[in-house]
Amino acid sequence: MKKFWVRLTQWEYWPFTLFYFPVFGYYIWLSMKRGSFFFFTASNPKMECGGMFGEKKSEIFDLIPDKYIPQTFLIKSGKSEEALEVADKLGYPLIAKPNIGERGNWVKKIESENQLKEYAQKCNVDFLMQELVDYPIELGVFYVRKPNEKLGKVTSIVRKNFLSVKGDGTKTINQLLEENERALLTADLQSEYLKEVGNTVPKDGEEVLIEPIGNHCRGTQFLNDNHQISEELNRAIDLLAQQISEFYYGRFDLRCKSYEDLVKLENFKVLELNAAGAEPAHIYQPGYSLLKAYRDIFWHFKVLADISAQNKKRGFSYWSLSQGYRKWKEYKKHYRTLLA
Repeated sequence: MKKFWVRLTQWEYWPFTLFYFPVFGYYIWLSMKRGSFFFFTASNPKMECGGMFGEKKSEIFDLIPDKYIPQTFLIKSGKSEEALEVADKLGYPLIAKPNIGERGNWVKKIESENQLKEYAQKCNVDFLMQELVDYPIELGVFYVRKPNEKLGKVTSIVRKNFLSVKGDGTKTINQLLEENERALLTADLQSEYLKEVGNTVPKDGEEVLIEPIGNHCRGTQFLNDNHQISEELNRAIDLLAQQISEFYYGRFDLRCKSYEDLVKLENFKVLELNAAGAEPAHIYQPGYSLLKAYRDIFWHFKVLADISAQNKKRGFSYWSLSQGYRKWKEYKKHYRTLLA
């Protein structure tokens, strides 16, 4: 009953289709206005489908200068020995994630050779292995630039607060999680990790990290850091973005040492670049107004449509309905394989 009430009263936990239902209507209107259901495919012309769905992370990484990204290797499905060889180069711990992913599925921090063997054997799709970036701050920085503009801008910053519990010297980790509303709704309380440590009692004031992967659906709290947007940060992110060929719209998921370093493009790494399918994730700040969230999403969709229209005038065509439908079917097939 508690879970039901929290989900009902706090929209950040609503199912994707329920929350996005009004957005679909606006998207249909934009599609009619632009004359194509797949107008977004022209938004970032060098990315398949504009980066809306089904894009390969490895191909997007190829567009980003190496100095801005962690060491990353593509492993074909079933290539366990190749994965172990790459791990010798990267060292442990490392991050493994599907090359075509969805909402954090199969993204995992790998601590040992045995964990990697198990991951490589069970993961049914091609995946990436990435060196662990341990800078203390993880952000999602949304950037837009219309093709007719010289300078782009940051429109959203989300700071990620990873799921953790603070010990009181008496309760076990499992007991602390049961009292944590976010953990109750999102954490895998039957995970192997919690089976190992769930009955331990942290010291009073001790912080215990439960989930090292920064996805909202895995318990990470998304915090609105838009107050950090500044002229200096706009210039820095614009300089980064304009080094990526024909990139106009999307969110950099990155780790940095500090905002002071980020504005100098120092001591940071881009973990992922989510393009046309990205959200301005600051809206998931607990207590953020639902109406403001819709306003922000609608604004970004309008910009996405404007960017796509300008790129169409520059010679980048929208995908046809049949082309987009084939890609959607291919993507859904991949997703079913991923979850099998």
